[in-house]
Amino acid sequence: MGKRWFLVYTRPRSETKAALNLRAQEFRTFLPQIQKTVRHARQLRTARAPLFPRYVFVELDLERDRWLSVRSTFGVASLFTSSEGHPIPVPRGIVENLLQQSDGDQIRLDADLRAGQRVRLLSGPFADLIGKIERLDSGERVRVLLELMSTSVPIAVDRTAVAPVS
Repeated sequence: MGKRWFLVYTRPRSETKAALNLRAQEFRTFLPQIQKTVRHARQLRTARAPLFPRYVFVELDLERDRWLSVRSTFGVASLFTSSEGHPIPVPRGIVENLLQQSDGDQIRLDADLRAGQRVRLLSGPFADLIGKIERLDSGERVRVLLELMSTSVPIAVDRTAVAPVS
């Protein structure tokens, strides 16, 4: 079977702890993260946040690795398994594509942006609002039209501050 990626379900807010403890056991892990604006006490703070909260990917060779130790790792709640108790691999290509879009653990969701596309703002004072791309500038900026108070308001933001909406 060889090495495959598997999905680990972590304890609440323990993704980083689980990934570090799995790496300490010499497992390769991948915790995709994005830059996100967090609002707290009327202040905005930009921080790294997991793309998939409570999930970490781990690469295992089931015939060679001691994969049962993954379940008892600090920060890990469970390993996704079949009804027989064997880990279920993530379909090929999913994690590999995420790795190609990443810079370390930081994911870039702005690769296929185009004019007219609906996007969600990930950071800044308009975080979590949805708008439409008016144009892509030659640099790392994008102009987004937001619907605010019954009117379209154009704002310019960094490309990394938007993510496509499906």
